[in-house]
Amino acid sequence: MRRTLVIMLKEPRAGRVKTRLGRDIGMIGAAWWFRHQVARLLRRIEDPRWSVVLAVAPDCALGSRAWPARFQRTAQGRGDLGARMARQLRDMPPGPVCVIGGDIPGITRAHIARAFAALGNHDAVFGPAPDGGYWLVGLKRSRAMPAGLFNGVRWSTQHALVDSIGSVSGLSVVQVDVLRDVDRVQDLQ
Repeated sequence: MRRTLVIMLKEPRAGRVKTRLGRDIGMIGAAWWFRHQVARLLRRIEDPRWSVVLAVAPDCALGSRAWPARFQRTAQGRGDLGARMARQLRDMPPGPVCVIGGDIPGITRAHIARAFAALGNHDAVFGPAPDGGYWLVGLKRSRAMPAGLFNGVRWSTQHALVDSIGSVSGLSVVQVDVLRDVDRVQDLQ
């Protein structure tokens, strides 16, 4: 079965993407940073061992020229971050699926490969971030997805990882590398 890496992306428009970072460096600067960060990320993580799918928001931005045309695209759809990630995990073709964001400067192919490898012996994988969130979530998908996947998660807090792990009760969970995502100007340093 084919491995799928889904990258959750917002169209890089000022005031609509990386707004917490935008409060520190300006909304135009935050949108510029995100667009260029994603371009670097896509070059670093493209690999024949997995398919890359761009999950785009807003849904009307599927045809946006902000992202390279060579990547398959899908709409994120409605709901909070958890509902949108759960939809991607559920709707991809058969096989293991990992979901990441576009704001992880330190990510490499080796990080992604370790996450997929971890799904060989576990049902779920998380890549923790130092702030209590996470940069990656993945499911083996050999069992039914938990009905309450990502329900009650306190997003954008230090509880996001713990809450998300709690939402996959009954599945075997492993954590891989700790990587930093960028939410504020301090994260850029």
